Amino acid sequence: MASFVPTSADTLEDQRLYTSARLVEVACLDCLARVGVKKNSDHHTSIQWTTESRRQCPELARRRGGRDAHPGCPRLAASIEAAVREGQVPIGAEDGY
Repeated sequence: MASFVPTSADTLEDQRLYTSARLVEVACLDCLARVGVKKNSDHHTSIQWTTESRRQCPELARRRGGRDAHPGCPRLAASIEAAVREGQVPIGAEDGY
């Protein structure tokens, strides 16, 4: 249960910026699970998994108890790196996001 449910337009916009702004959809080159990806720098990658993508990824399915915070799926990580190299995922924060 959420301890804080935003209601003001400014707070809702901040929430959108932090969680979904600039996300680029990337498909795993192995299992085709699709996630949202944002790279604020070379060393910072945000990945938003959906319920469907978590179910589709065999690496996450092998782990008991669902997805751990760390580590992620190495095949998806390689797919994201390929998308970055190909220019599909821009690197760099915009307005701090």
